[in-house]
Amino acid sequence: MIRDFLVWMATQLGKGPGEYDPSWSDSLASSLNFWGLLEGTHVLTLMLFAGTIFVVDLRLLGLIFKKTPVSVLSDRILPLTIFGMAIMVVTGLALFYAKPLLYYHNVWFRLKLIFLALAFINIMIFHFRVQRNVAAWDTAPKPPTSARVSAAASLACWILVIGCGRFIAYDWFNCGKPLPAWANAIEECKTSETGAVDLKGNPL
Repeated sequence: MIRDFLVWMATQLGKGPGEYDPSWSDSLASSLNFWGLLEGTHVLTLMLFAGTIFVVDLRLLGLIFKKTPVSVLSDRILPLTIFGMAIMVVTGLALFYAKPLLYYHNVWFRLKLIFLALAFINIMIFHFRVQRNVAAWDTAPKPPTSARVSAAASLACWILVIGCGRFIAYDWFNCGKPLPAWANAIEECKTSETGAVDLKGNPL
């Protein structure tokens, strides 16, 4: 069902009346300059977003800015975090829209979504549970264990998100290539345009 929607989005949405008229997705993917601008903007705003989060996380771990209250540092950095996140989400959705089926069948993209979900769950836990008593440890050089665990989880999740995003560019596990059974299964290669191929080169 998800794949059927992505096929429609990639091949039919915005398509002209002619047989060879491209869809909006095809037009975006084939636009070299605009595609490069989107990709570059996405990477730069990801650096801004992740960089500001890393600063707060390192403060929560008690490694930097130990004399600065956590609330002061967070309030100063939050506008940059929100700005970076907004642009990052918009450009990320546009990049996905240009090649939805490629990303749908990509193991790194799927892992990236999992770690993104875990990162946002961790943010919710921090804001609604851990941060409720921030006044008690706001100025502490080393915040309590719960805050440090949340910060460590945040760092790990965002590093994994960035790493998986970087690996998307490589075709190591692309459907249609000889792949181990687990990769074909995770990526649902049997339903892809290029199909599933085992390590011996046999189509599945």
